[in-house]
Amino acid sequence: MDILDAVVIGAGQAGLSSAYHLGRRGLSYLVLDADQGPGGAWQHRWDSLTMHDVHGIAALPDSRAPGLSERRASEVLPAYFAGYEREHAIPVERPVRVERVTDEEGLLVTRAGERTWTSRTLVNATGTWSHPFVPRYPGMETFAGEQLHTADYPGPEHFRGRRTVVVGGGASAVQLLGEVALVADTVWVTRRPPVWRTDDFTPDAGRAAVALVEERVRRGLPPASVVSVTGLALREQERAAEARGAYARRPMFSSVEPGGVRFPDGSFERADVILWATGFRPAVTHLGPLRLRSPQGGIQLDGTTAVADPRVQLVGYGPSASTIGANRAGRAAARGVARWLDTARASA
Repeated sequence: MDILDAVVIGAGQAGLSSAYHLGRRGLSYLVLDADQGPGGAWQHRWDSLTMHDVHGIAALPDSRAPGLSERRASEVLPAYFAGYEREHAIPVERPVRVERVTDEEGLLVTRAGERTWTSRTLVNATGTWSHPFVPRYPGMETFAGEQLHTADYPGPEHFRGRRTVVVGGGASAVQLLGEVALVADTVWVTRRPPVWRTDDFTPDAGRAAVALVEERVRRGLPPASVVSVTGLALREQERAAEARGAYARRPMFSSVEPGGVRFPDGSFERADVILWATGFRPAVTHLGPLRLRSPQGGIQLDGTTAVADPRVQLVGYGPSASTIGANRAGRAAARGVARWLDTARASA
């Protein structure tokens, strides 16, 4: 039986960064990726998202990120990731959808159908894209129109002439409103009033935001998104929607009816479409057998190391779920793997 030093689950930015640093340390590892091809979540983003919109994308280690352009991010970044995998000879097997990870006699066994991989440590880099979150509201099942999540966004033309309720207070809601409001009547609803950022988002501000999310996972709380800390900002391409009043937010509705949504004050908004821009949750159900969750409901981390089981590193979780923290997390994860292996060898 081959025993690897580490198995990396996920080949997005955090997974590839971790793989690069594991390789630099001379450790044996394999990356398992659920997608058909390279690119992580970027290959699934909506077509109107261009490289101008994702200018904050961090370069992978020992690499230069693609520059600004009008090309689709869903084309450019997968090609960039594919080239990176080739250039650094990163061993990736795909498509492999991991179902569970178990502890067997002190080793970690990663399972996907009939296939298994055995390792001394694990780097989980599954991110959030595969776990879209839609909250439950009374009457949702009665809605006669269409309900979509951000993960299924087909582009603005799909909404032309259709009255659309956009739900969510994050960056995705703001961006999609900026497109849909130009071709359809829209209503924006959020649980809390949006917090708008008026200053420039500097590198120092980014690091401060990541630090606040890190504090949550250090305490074992479910991670918050980085944008919930940084606040929202309108890009130039969203100014036309702003001029149409698209960002006049209403508080959250209390129920859904066949023809629209009902608010706590009794008022009603007709709708043909409800677009749930309500975010994602960490894709960590396959780690359930390892019992990593804290009593507070999250996975408590010390850096990227799971406090409940230091053989496990989590990247693309909490602060490293954004491009701001992904590369730093990859380096930290490789360091955590090496530290565990050194400790295990010393005590053998």
